[in-house]
Amino acid sequence: MRVTREPIGLKPPLAALIGLAVAGFATAAFAHAIGGKDAAFVAATVGPDPVPFLYLGAKHMVTGYDHLLFLVGVIFFLYRFKHIALYVTMFSLGHSITLLAGVLMDVRVSSELVDAVIGFSVIYKAFDNLGGMKTVTGFQPDNRFVVLGFGLVHGFGLATKLQKLHLNENGLIANLLSFNVGVEIGQIIALSVILLAMTFWRRTRLFGKTAVAANVLIMVAGSVFMTQQLAAYFLGGL
Repeated sequence: MRVTREPIGLKPPLAALIGLAVAGFATAAFAHAIGGKDAAFVAATVGPDPVPFLYLGAKHMVTGYDHLLFLVGVIFFLYRFKHIALYVTMFSLGHSITLLAGVLMDVRVSSELVDAVIGFSVIYKAFDNLGGMKTVTGFQPDNRFVVLGFGLVHGFGLATKLQKLHLNENGLIANLLSFNVGVEIGQIIALSVILLAMTFWRRTRLFGKTAVAANVLIMVAGSVFMTQQLAAYFLGGL
């Protein structure tokens, strides 16, 4: 499921574009959390209130740059709808399990460390798209289980965001399920836009020439996000 690629160099305009994109991602990465009025609303909610939580779940996914970058990597070289549906389902299954279990069972994990692993998942998938895993290890891991495994990690990332809000136990299950459904809706919306853009891109002559650079950019963005989270974990108390 990979396209034929030509070795390319990063010409000055492309390098500048990558630099700007990474800078923008670096700024957005720390903003990826439930805060402000949304956090205040969640903290004040007592009892079931599914519609707002549905909205918050969708909003969190649509603005979740880390999750979306990973999904872009997952579908980058998938052309058939059944393959895209399979991998997205594996990811959704994974993050739904740990999102629900993490909050309901009060499983406490450092949000910075979880987010660092999420950053690594972005790096891994782009590296694998470039044939890196097969080159380094000599075999190709089954990406269905890789995506499921990283989906579990991404779900814990969502759970840590909600745990920080100290959700009220009255209506917790209904609100949490609504949030999870909202995440799925947001994922569908975001993926629809991404797939539409990628479909047009794949039909151009530029795709074969820029696919490598795009995956390098995804790796760099994942590295920035992972480094930020590790720095926040190890240096945050200084």
